[in-house]
Amino acid sequence: QVQLVESGGGLVQAGGSLRLSCAASGRTFSTYVMGWFRQAPGKEREFVAAISSSGRSTDYADSVKGRFTISRDNTKNMVYLVYLQMNSLKPEDTAVYYCAATKLTTVQAMAVTPIDYWGQGTQVTVSS
Repeated sequence: QVQLVESGGGLVQAGGSLRLSCAASGRTFSTYVMGWFRQAPGKEREFVAAISSSGRSTDYADSVKGRFTISRDNTKNMVYLVYLQMNSLKPEDTAVYYCAATKLTTVQAMAVTPIDYWGQGTQVTVSS
């Protein structure tokens, strides 16, 4: 059974930080490009960040470059971890954040590639 389970969301003041985690299991996710998307109320889901299967390549939306960092840990037995460190948070970062996995793409193409697996989402709220 494939599962992507996000955690770490919450309420934070503008300028603060949060670290999101995604625990992926049920597939060999060490061979997948992993990423984060977000969806704000009344808006389309949008790409945030992606990381290659090896962890050596990353890509970010312009709106989060320099503030967010994606990383991954493929060393846990059968559970693959992906993190999103979010610093200098702004009210416009408020959204539900989703973990995503796709096998046949590059980090640069993840924003426009069909996603194989989605998590259920975690709410991030940034107050002004």
